[in-house]
Order: sequence, then C-alpha cells, then structure tokens
Amino acid sequence: MPTPRSRIVDEAVTPWYHCFSRCVRKARLCGEGREHRKGWIVKRLQWLVEIFAIDCGGFAVMDNHLHLLLRLDSGRSESWSKEEVARRWLTLFPIRDADGRPLPVTEERIRRCAQDKDWTDKMRDRLRNLGWFMKCLKEPLARMANAEDGCTGAFWEGRFKSVPVRSEEALLAVAAYIDLNPFAAGVSSAPETSEHTSLRERLDHCRANGAETTLRDDLSTRTDDSRQEAGLWLLPLNDRRTDGNGRPGLVVGFTLSLHLRLVDAASRAVREGKASVPADAESIFKRLGLESSSWLDSLASLRRLRDRRRFSSRLGPRHSPAPPPRRRLGVLQSSPPVTGFAAAP
Repeated sequence: MPTPRSRIVDEAVTPWYHCFSRCVRKARLCGEGREHRKGWIVKRLQWLVEIFAIDCGGFAVMDNHLHLLLRLDSGRSESWSKEEVARRWLTLFPIRDADGRPLPVTEERIRRCAQDKDWTDKMRDRLRNLGWFMKCLKEPLARMANAEDGCTGAFWEGRFKSVPVRSEEALLAVAAYIDLNPFAAGVSSAPETSEHTSLRERLDHCRANGAETTLRDDLSTRTDDSRQEAGLWLLPLNDRRTDGNGRPGLVVGFTLSLHLRLVDAASRAVREGKASVPADAESIFKRLGLESSSWLDSLASLRRLRDRRRFSSRLGPRHSPAPPPRRRLGVLQSSPPVTGFAAAP
C-alpha cells in the first residue's frame, strides 16, 4: 500500500522536495517526434508557480520522465486575502458553461466565492499542497497528449515520487543531478546545451538580460551579479534574503557561475566514474561552508539509482538536527524505497 503523502511531505522538516514522474510503461511519450510536449510541460510549470505557494528551483523534462526541485512556501499563502485565494483558484479551475467553455473570472464571482470561509480555507490549503500542484501539472498534459494521439488511458505511470531534501549539500547535489539528466542520458553533447532544463533556462535568461559577461570561471565574489537571475520565474540559486530581497534561493552566496562549475565537475565525475570532486572545485564548498565529501556522497547516492533502480526515502544526512519545537503540518516518517525508477533512460 502506498505511503500517504502526508507522512512524506512535512514543511516543518524541510520545504525542499525532489519530485519525479515517469511516463506509463517507460514509453518515450515526450520524444520520438513528440518533443514539443516538453515545451508544454515547461510552459505549464511556469504558469503554476505563479498561482501556487510553491516555487521551482530546478527541472529537467526527458523523453519518458520528469524531474522537479520544488520548494513549499505555506507562509506566502497565509498572506493572501480571501479574494486573492478565490481569484487564484478560479483562474486554475474556472467555472464552465453548459458547453464546457470556461467563464470569465469576474470580480463579482470572486466576491461571492470569497464570502464562503470554509471554501476559501480549503482552497488555500490546496494552493500550497504538493500533491495538488503535481496533479495540476500532470493531468492536463495527459489529456492534451491523449487528444493529440487520439487515444485514452494513462499517460503517467502511477503517483509521482517525492524525496525530501534535508541539507544544503543534498540540495546542491540534486540541483546538479537534475540539470545533468539529458547529458547523462546522452541526449545532449554538453550540460549547457541541454534543452528543457533549468540550467538552459537560467543561461538563456542571463543572456536576455545582457548579463552573460558577468559569468566568470572564478571563485571570488566577482561571480555575484543580481542581473543574472533578476526577473526569472525560477527560484534564484543565490539566496538573498539576508540582503533584504525577501525571495528565497538555494544557498546563500551560491551564484550561477558557481553552479556552472559544480555542474561541470559533476559531469566529469559521472562520465568518467571518478570517485572524487576535481581539486579546483573543492574551494567552492569552502566558500559556501559545506563539506565536499557530504556533497559527493549525495551525488554518489543519486548515481547508484541507475543500478539499483530505486530511490531513497530522503536526501541529506542520516542524522539531521531535530527541528525546533513547532506546530507540525504532519508526521514525517521514512517510507520504503520506491522501485521502478532509473535516473536516465
């Protein structure tokens, strides 16, 4: 019997989750002439993060599976008024007429819905729920693909999998692992040329902002330039909340330049089977105050998935410090390993 999501997802323990889902029968339903469906997924993903109190820190859309690095932000949903909750939900699920056509989201309809406190409380919970986010991503895409193929039936293989990411080392490992997926699968010649990945999205946005020249193969503070990710729909790599920016990121001081160095180092280790991070990448972790061995252990555990074809119930130290006492959103318990998943086709 599958483990209830409420026992896996607990924002009080960690807001970060590595989520992944595979097409039914491992078929390449987003490849072999259907690559445009990857664009559908990216476009809808971008739209959903504007509606939900959930952010995306990384993604990779493959021919037969999908990887996401998501961050829950329930506190943001608490700041929404009842009218804002109603507007967001009606945008996501508009009321339809007798012919099934969506009706306009009018201020009058928003006002009427907002008067029902029980309804708005229920919708607020859904707009910060990981399961509802994935449902709203996967189900419409399955319908569109089935309509295009002129068939019915399942498009995705069962429930999506979610793994809590409980340390900064694991967070960086997952971010690099996700961006490396097409390259590791042999789909692209280099990580930076991989389409439908968060790495490519960040690089394209950086170029569009005219900030490409700020990317440096350097470990100094010169690699930090806010223009690199300003206005990007993805969560920034550099967590600038300490500067009063207010928007969370992956790790404080972790710039796009540093991420490129990590991806480059990880790609060489994966391709050549090396057991250590290259020497010139070690000082990145000294700058961030992380242990390179811990990060490498997390990356190695992800690589072993291809052989064992299963995923751990969590990513991060086995004995993480207990969180401070607070009201829990649920009870986190380790779930049994999930089978039937490979990191790359």
